[in-house]
Amino acid sequence: MDSPVPPRRADSRPRRRDRHGRGMRGPVAPPQVPLAISRAEAFDDLVRDSVTRLERHWPQLAGVEFAVQEVPRSDNGEVRDGDEAVPLGRIAEGNGEHPDRVIVFRRPVEIRSRSRDERALLVHEVVVEQVAELLGLEPESVDPRYGQD
Repeated sequence: MDSPVPPRRADSRPRRRDRHGRGMRGPVAPPQVPLAISRAEAFDDLVRDSVTRLERHWPQLAGVEFAVQEVPRSDNGEVRDGDEAVPLGRIAEGNGEHPDRVIVFRRPVEIRSRSRDERALLVHEVVVEQVAELLGLEPESVDPRYGQD
């Protein structure tokens, strides 16, 4: 005996997620909610805030490029074999083609801070230290509140 043929649907289109007429699922959270911001983007914002704070008092920083890198690399001299501690940032002095650059290492800073407030403070301290080294000044003269918070 032949097996029964299943009844044919009125519309022969393939079924999709939208089978109940509710539409496709959207993102878990809208873009303006903090959940939608990644840790890397939040860290970039902390560096940007710190730089903005310093640029008000040091206009010569407008020509300096600020960057975030995940971790320091050992293949280009950012980490040396004899170093006991992992650096939190570094400067790369520019040449005629490239401007001076301040680099903050995200993962070492995140590991050393427990909360967002601690992270913001540590990021600012790292940026101040690197800017002070770049300008040939003491960190306290770059930001008078350095080390007090």
